[in-house]
Amino acid sequence: MRQERVIVVGGGASGMMAAGQAAECGAQVLLLERTKRLGNKLRITGKGRCNLTNVADRPDFIAHFGPNGPFLHSAFARFFNQDLIDFFAAQGVPTVVERGQRVFPASNDAHQVANALADYLRQSGARVRFKARVAELETEGGRIAGVQMEGGEFLTAKAVIVATGGASYPGTGSTGDGYRLAKALEHTIVPIRPALVPLVVKEGHAEALQGLSLKNVEATLLLDGQLVTCQFGQMLFTHFGVSGPIILPLSTQAVGRLGQGKLELSINLKPALSDEQLDRRLQRDFDRFGKRAFRNILKELLPRKMIALFVRLTGIPPDKPGHQITAAERNRLFSLLRDFRLTIVGHRPIAEAIVTAGGVSTREIDPRTMESRLVEGLYFCGEILDINADTGGYNLQAAFSTGYVAGQSAARAEVPGTYDRLPREG
Repeated sequence: MRQERVIVVGGGASGMMAAGQAAECGAQVLLLERTKRLGNKLRITGKGRCNLTNVADRPDFIAHFGPNGPFLHSAFARFFNQDLIDFFAAQGVPTVVERGQRVFPASNDAHQVANALADYLRQSGARVRFKARVAELETEGGRIAGVQMEGGEFLTAKAVIVATGGASYPGTGSTGDGYRLAKALEHTIVPIRPALVPLVVKEGHAEALQGLSLKNVEATLLLDGQLVTCQFGQMLFTHFGVSGPIILPLSTQAVGRLGQGKLELSINLKPALSDEQLDRRLQRDFDRFGKRAFRNILKELLPRKMIALFVRLTGIPPDKPGHQITAAERNRLFSLLRDFRLTIVGHRPIAEAIVTAGGVSTREIDPRTMESRLVEGLYFCGEILDINADTGGYNLQAAFSTGYVAGQSAARAEVPGTYDRLPREG
């Protein structure tokens, strides 16, 4: 059987998986990477540790992707979290499961993951060309014909897999080129926006608290006073607003609601205590430390960086002794501890987002194969698709799973329509 060439555009997580799978299926594969190194974004994920996946079961996993989650049923049926763990184990990358069911390489080294994938490409026989920039995708008679490179070179292909990533972290090579390539072939691009991105707040409190990390707090997103979503855990104050593990998941909801009303963040600094328990705690502290000044009593309740701010916001004189604090003043402190409000007025640029929301509409992609419904022989995988989830390893698993399916499908689809003979799990 004559081997047809498969071209993969993009050398990130999904692109490397796609190229390796296509090559393992017997295709001649050429991966085009616009930078001088593979897996650039992969090497910095998880603060350099690389949260590969999550061991949650499939229904829970898919729920983290919101309305577009069901698109991934078939891909996850073919290649899911245990398959990925086994894949990396075979590549010499053992993994460990940590808090929140997150899976990391045992080495805590994202470079090991990227290098293992690069080795996998070599082992599978896929070729890689670096500093290779695609100008446009060419079609003929409704199917893909190849790619036009910057500089004028034309590369023919039986199948093309677009795995160019999103528009976040452009320094890694994810510059949003894929959206332009897809749109030129009349694919619908759901407007892109940052997801998992730090938020900008109106109040100057954030700048005063810059660098402060709060643990075991509850952050609630409110729109015109109504609950949108909430998260429990750790957050960080920055010079522009807030960030950290519980803020990033909230940010996807926040970005989509900016301009729809008053968007606020309510921070419960003592979520482990009931209202009754918190009130008793305050009374006890004021009685126990009755001779201390109010600002010094606050050292028992708050991080040092928050004390001056809380003195100002409560309006209680900083030198007032604890035994002179009135019930009304205690209630003001109670309210602040339970509901410390910040007004969200924006977000950091998409270049600083962990992932990109929006992208190629999943309605125009066959979920069984990742093939375009508009152009035969054209496939999409990874972050370029309109799928995104919370932090926790979900997004990388989606990249690997869609890359796996796209690579196998592109290699096997040697005659128009043969994707219908592929397995239809899920």
